Amino acid sequence: MTTAPRLGMVAGEASGDLLAGLLLQGLRERWPGLASEGIGGPKMIAQGFETWWPHSKLSIFGYVDALLNIRELLSIRKQLGTRLISNKPDVFIGVDAPDFNFGLETRLREAGIKTVHFVCPSIWAWRPERVEKIRAAADHVLCLFPFEPEILHQAGIGATYVGHPLADAIPLEPPRAASREALKLPEQDTVIALLPGSRKSEIKYIAPALIGAARLLAKPGRRFVMPVVPGLRGLVEPMLQGADIQLVDGQSHAVLAACDLTLVASGTATLEAALFKRPMVIAYRMHWLNWWRMKDKGLLPWVGLPNILARDFLVPELIQHACTPENLAREAEALLADAPRRAALHQRFVQLHELLRQDTARRASDAIATLIGA
Repeated sequence: MTTAPRLGMVAGEASGDLLAGLLLQGLRERWPGLASEGIGGPKMIAQGFETWWPHSKLSIFGYVDALLNIRELLSIRKQLGTRLISNKPDVFIGVDAPDFNFGLETRLREAGIKTVHFVCPSIWAWRPERVEKIRAAADHVLCLFPFEPEILHQAGIGATYVGHPLADAIPLEPPRAASREALKLPEQDTVIALLPGSRKSEIKYIAPALIGAARLLAKPGRRFVMPVVPGLRGLVEPMLQGADIQLVDGQSHAVLAACDLTLVASGTATLEAALFKRPMVIAYRMHWLNWWRMKDKGLLPWVGLPNILARDFLVPELIQHACTPENLAREAEALLADAPRRAALHQRFVQLHELLRQDTARRASDAIATLIGA
């Protein structure tokens, strides 16, 4: 291949957009003339991505949300596949969003388009039957965690450990003082970050518990900051009901760098909190039907990524019925009162950061270049 490749890409919701944006940044360093198009968000657009549908269209969670949106999702996937097949990219990269991307990748692969899936689904945590879907969908899988390629290789699926791009993007020593200054937070105060998630359903089910915990934790010298995905502020503001919580549009990394502790929704944000070396209490609630269908499918005793990677309960997890303001506040107070425990967490998070810092963009671009002969 003598020219820069053209990529088809799909990333859903804020976490996928973040990963895809970091990947595109690295790929453009290798191929300055790289073109990319499909479904994405602002981080991808900042890297020259041409978005045909916004990534918010895929920002759903669980069976209930999927059923409510299934017609539109299937229509978008069909239109997108037809458009890509009519003008074939050199490679298609599906970033996370497996329920949407696997069907699309399978169709594109059958049409002769090379397919890469970025982020191995957590088949080691739940729904191991997905390995058959991966085999049909992806020519190659880019894995964030070091134990994943072996699992896929055993199933006959090409895979490469590339590390986590967030580990490259987040400094080993977070800029605490600069972030506090940017957010106008006093240096001497204890700052608690509230991260309820980026989906509407997460705001609905998780934010009230975090806000309730903040009320219980409130005392002189404590400040509460909640980063909110742009566009969802209107959902959060009515929940505050006078609670002294500073809302920030986006800037979750600045908030994590500035805080002393975070109450955080399970998901990518827990890994971000670990990379910022912040003690945390992991929270999650969902629609009762989603919980009923998922609660017995887990293969591991942990839910949060830091705990899964450490294979230990490094930080508390309060899921579904346990996710109450009282429980969140109790666990937060315990962490704030235990300096040796916080120091031990900091050291474990440094080790995790070093493990995941692998120059992801270079490793990923090497794997993609090998796949497409570039």
